[in-house]
Parts: sequence; C-alpha cells; structure tokens
Amino acid sequence: MRTIPSGAGAVLAALMTVALPAAGQTPPTAPANSLELQQVKPNLYLLTGGGGNSLAFITDLGVVLVDTKLSSQGPAIAQRLKSVTTKPVTTIINTHAHLDHVGGNEAFGGAVQIVAHENARASMERMPAFAGAKVIALPKSTFKERSTIGAGKDRIDLYYFGAGHTGGDVFVVFPSLSVVYCGDMFPERALPVIDVKSGGSGIAYPVTLAAAVARIKTANIVVTGHDGLLAWKDFEDYARFMRFFRDYVVTGFNRGLSIGEVAAGWKSPEAYRDYTSPTDRVRADVEVIFGDLTK
Repeated sequence: MRTIPSGAGAVLAALMTVALPAAGQTPPTAPANSLELQQVKPNLYLLTGGGGNSLAFITDLGVVLVDTKLSSQGPAIAQRLKSVTTKPVTTIINTHAHLDHVGGNEAFGGAVQIVAHENARASMERMPAFAGAKVIALPKSTFKERSTIGAGKDRIDLYYFGAGHTGGDVFVVFPSLSVVYCGDMFPERALPVIDVKSGGSGIAYPVTLAAAVARIKTANIVVTGHDGLLAWKDFEDYARFMRFFRDYVVTGFNRGLSIGEVAAGWKSPEAYRDYTSPTDRVRADVEVIFGDLTK
C-alpha cells in the first residue's frame, strides 16, 4: 500500500532556519579567518566555510560576488576579500533563495547590484530575513532564462534551465576562465535537498541537469554548492546519477511500493560508490518524487 507522509524531513527545515536569529537580535559576526580563500583562476577566488560556497570574481569595475553565505558571514567575506583586492563588491549573484547562500547580502549595503532568477526573488520576498528594512538585501535585477553581466574577459553568463533543488536555481558561467558554479544543483557527490515549497522538483531535477550538460559548452572546472572544485566530467556523472535515482523511485512507485520500501531498497550503483547520502536524505527525496507523481 502506497502512503505519502507530509513534510520532507528535518534536513530542509534546518536549511531554511539556520541563519535566522531570535526576534530582535542581531546575528553574531564571524571572524574573517573563519573563511578559507582559494584561488581558482586569475581574479577568481573560492570562499568556503560559513554556509554554501561563494565565488569572488575581480573585474575591472569591481568585485562580482556569487552567493553570500549565512547572515553572520557577510562582513567576514568583505574583510577576507581585502587580502586579494582593494576593489569593492559592486554586484552580487544569488544562485537560489536559501539563507546559507543569500544570508550575507545585507552586509554589502543598498548600493550593490543583486541579481537572481525571478523565482528566487519571489521566494526571498516571503522570507522574514528580508522583511522591513532588510528589503534592501533582495535582488534588484531578475531574469527568466538567461542573462549576461560584463563583457570580454569579465563576462559572466547566467542560465536558468528549470526546477531542481528549488524553482530558481542559477548556473553561473565564467567563459574566459572555463569555470561554472552550479550552486546547490550540484551541492556535493550525494543526493541533494529538494525544496518543494520553493519550487523544487525531484522529477524535473535530472531534466534540468541534462539541459545544463547540453548547453554549457565552456566549462572545465565545476564549483559545487558545498563540496570543493571538481571537473566537468564529475558534473556529467552527477546528472546521470540523478536520472538513475529518479528512474529507480518512479519504478518503485509504479510497482505500488511505499515510500519506506523504496527508500530502504536504495543502493548507489557501483559507479557511484563514493556518493554517500544519509538515510533521511534518501527518504526525503523519495517522498518528494512520490509527491511529484501524485500531483
């Protein structure tokens, strides 16, 4: 007998609330040395720690910052960047609406240009973290399918290929450097969190990844949402892995198995033996796909 419990588990709840301080309190500011700074290419730096990964691209006109981590990390990012440039952050790109990627927006003031997909902006508008005076930390510029920032060696291409982790995930491509930041569409070599309330979809996830594989032609280095630097082949492998997982769950659904039975029977294929997914993540993702199939 097939049953579909409500809620997708504690993983998503923690993700959505981790950056929110108690009412009336200001979140503590993290020290700059809590962040690791790694040069990826000339003028491109990866900042790890304190939430999702961030990228800083030093252009002729200023620093373009991709994602701003937790709310406590904004000032730490600004301080850490002073070790590699005197230029200010002029543009922020938010890859999606989760607070471990956008929480630090406010630290860079109201003059900075913030760019995101229109669905990500809509999700952020509903979040208490951007209410009242903090509305200045919302994206000021949005797009539907594709957008470009800068030109020549400073060019950045933004792509939206469809729903997955959320309904507004952006792929950020640096053509002159052959680098792509996938955000949490490729968080790590494991099953992802799928945020249905923000438009995420387990059925669409591998379709969106396949579109990215087909249409992004200039990337050799892949920056993940929470893991380290990987190769383009690793991203292609991840797209195949997510398709395999979706097809496995759909087969179980069609056979009349329950969510628990499908989750308990999951085992990563041998080719993905280094992919480790916690049991609650497996069950949550199975539940999301069952929900997609019953809509």
